[in-house]
Amino acid sequence: MNAAGEGPAPARPPGASRLEALIDALVTGLLRGWLAFYLVAIAVFTTLPFAAPLLARAGQDRAASAIYLAYRLSCHQLPHHSWFIGGPKAAYSWPEVQPYTGLRLDQTLRAFHHPLRDPALGYQVAFCQRDAAIWLSLLAASLILAWRLRRGPVRPLRMRWYLISLIPIALDGLTQLVGLRESTPLLRTLTGAIFGAATAWLVLPLLDEGFRELRTASAARRVGPT
Repeated sequence: MNAAGEGPAPARPPGASRLEALIDALVTGLLRGWLAFYLVAIAVFTTLPFAAPLLARAGQDRAASAIYLAYRLSCHQLPHHSWFIGGPKAAYSWPEVQPYTGLRLDQTLRAFHHPLRDPALGYQVAFCQRDAAIWLSLLAASLILAWRLRRGPVRPLRMRWYLISLIPIALDGLTQLVGLRESTPLLRTLTGAIFGAATAWLVLPLLDEGFRELRTASAARRVGPT
């Protein structure tokens, strides 16, 4: 009978213990290897947009198109705000790319999500210059922090400094958006890199702290009450 006197406890279904063991192993693996999973995920997301133009240049249009399509969810993909691979220049202005888009000079916004793949220009990276800088700097800063975290906890970036790091990207992006000025590849890269590195410095130490606490709680649960 169970503690309430209501008869024997229900039998556990076959395989329940194996399922629990599997879930426990997965959770333990995540708690111990979360940093590797994080770095791999960031690396894959960052490198795929550069694989798209390389695939397109090699004639693998279907694979390239799949990557371009996937990154429409995260980026405008304007050709005059993006890097190019395999052409005479790495970046172009709108008047330079406009003849290859089939659009008029006053139809800039209609170039959204129409990455260019033309041997005369080169092959467009699947996300814009600012996004490229954000994710590359996020990856680089995360690798540096991951090395440092092997020696112990790292203090996260203070929130006021993180907010300050948002000012350059906000000013550059907003003044361009409202038509006050046109940004440049250099400014998009610099402001994006500052934001990406600051985000890594804020987020990664906080994640590390959280997973350390979860590992401690998991270890205490395994030991049980003393």
